[in-house]
Amino acid sequence: MTRTRLTLNEYRTAESVPLTDAQVRSLRSLEPNPVQVMPHPSDPSLYDLTATSLVGLINVEDLDLEIRPKLAIDRLLFLLSYSMDPAHWRSLHAEFEERDSLFDAIVPGFVFQVRQALKRGLLQGYRVQEDADITVRGRIRVSEQIRRHYGIAPPIELRYDEFTEDILENQLLKAAIHRLWKLRIRSSWIRQALREFDLVLQNVSLVEFPRHSIPEIRFTRLNQRYRPAVQLARLILRATSFDLGTGAVAASEFLVNMNQVFEEFVEAALGESIARCGLRLRPQDDRLRLDLDRRIRLVPDISVWQGGRCLLIGDVKYKRTGDNRGSNPDIYQLLAYTIAADLPGGVLIYAKGEDEPRVHITRIVEKQLRVVALDLELSPEGILEQIDSLAADLLHGVEQPTGAAPHRLPF
Repeated sequence: MTRTRLTLNEYRTAESVPLTDAQVRSLRSLEPNPVQVMPHPSDPSLYDLTATSLVGLINVEDLDLEIRPKLAIDRLLFLLSYSMDPAHWRSLHAEFEERDSLFDAIVPGFVFQVRQALKRGLLQGYRVQEDADITVRGRIRVSEQIRRHYGIAPPIELRYDEFTEDILENQLLKAAIHRLWKLRIRSSWIRQALREFDLVLQNVSLVEFPRHSIPEIRFTRLNQRYRPAVQLARLILRATSFDLGTGAVAASEFLVNMNQVFEEFVEAALGESIARCGLRLRPQDDRLRLDLDRRIRLVPDISVWQGGRCLLIGDVKYKRTGDNRGSNPDIYQLLAYTIAADLPGGVLIYAKGEDEPRVHITRIVEKQLRVVALDLELSPEGILEQIDSLAADLLHGVEQPTGAAPHRLPF
């Protein structure tokens, strides 16, 4: 079967594209949908395809579709690397290959990091186990013993800690390896490496993690060597999806959400800069309420607190919503945050090109809403310098002793 190959650019429209009815149905059925498919106005047999913020690869029916980011692949890999491990992003970033495709760049880096993680053997840890046995070990589950066996023993209902390699870190690695197997990987050495890893992980359970709820890992000195591999595994699990037909994959995708990448990078980088000033940035803090009855919950992307007092509030947007002629939900959202936090102003951080740096001063409530644009085309060091300058600017005059009245932010 001859496969059709198409390339789109993030947030751009390709006009007059010939597609079959089956290809159109498949593209429209994807969830979340990475591309809008509309009939071309002058010829309904052709279609206009508009890419969203999801970039990567899609295979549906006999169609291979690549959505390329507007940001250079190397800069995108830097954002991903820093978000995964701010302290060691350089070593992680160095293992990504220079490729035109995001997928082809990430997979070799994952193989390298898994090999590094497994070099000293499989990580083992304690896992709580509940079981029935004829001998006692651990603690007897008295209520279960009564409920299941009416207090009669054996068997005995037990709860104990088992030292095993079947732990979450290894389960995430194995799940990501199996996800990659289902995709079309052309490199024979990568396929061979994945087979070798799976053999090492043969005693680890294969868990199907939902892409929207990949569990977090708390890293300590005991599992730190696994961190790059696990973080890449979480990225792969979050990015991949399959629509299984009768014994075959009818659709597959590897898609990275640029909105999420940008937000996570800014939260991580700005958090590191603010931490050097002795304060802590809290991403997605949900304690704010807009109304007196505390029913309207607000969740800003970034905030800095001291005790129960908010010192700084802001939002991070990769893509601006609304337009200059009409409504702008981003500004309305930030205004609500400043009112709920009882602050004189807040900051809205965009990627450069979405808006120009400016300050909006609202009427009546007199809030100062600052818009900042980060230039992501700079070198990694240049991008981090921008973040440091922004942090210093935002925190100027904010530090205060506990119990003191909040300073006015210098917007």
